[in-house]
Amino acid sequence: MKNISIEQIRPELTWRLRQRILYPESKLYEMEMEEDNQGYHFAAFKDNHIIAVVSLFNKGNDWQFRKFAVDQSVQKMGLGKAMLEHITDFALTNGGVLLWCNARVSAIGFYLKHGFTHTGKLFSKNGFDYEILEKQLIPSPGQQ
Repeated sequence: MKNISIEQIRPELTWRLRQRILYPESKLYEMEMEEDNQGYHFAAFKDNHIIAVVSLFNKGNDWQFRKFAVDQSVQKMGLGKAMLEHITDFALTNGGVLLWCNARVSAIGFYLKHGFTHTGKLFSKNGFDYEILEKQLIPSPGQQ
């Protein structure tokens, strides 16, 4: 996509798109996560408007991303891929070995297409079904 920039942002700037795309039945103030201040938050901008957001959290050598939302008007145009590449590079630069997420079942195909693998760990939360998916960033010993 042309004229798109991906930048690190304050957590509260993720809330509006997070709410509109992921939790339209919820109130805006409910988008705040307790751990927001311990994470890194990124947004894709087009014409000074936020069109995608994702939050990234360090868990030792592992990095978890959460609340990945792309505005409907720009879905299926490569923006999700660009955001994934951005946070993958960020995690690698900061010593990441594994990148993982709790993927909504409806989004699993997207993540598999971008190098994530099934863990078989399934769960439901707040009316949504998830599977934990992961992507090895650095080969573990024995895989090299």
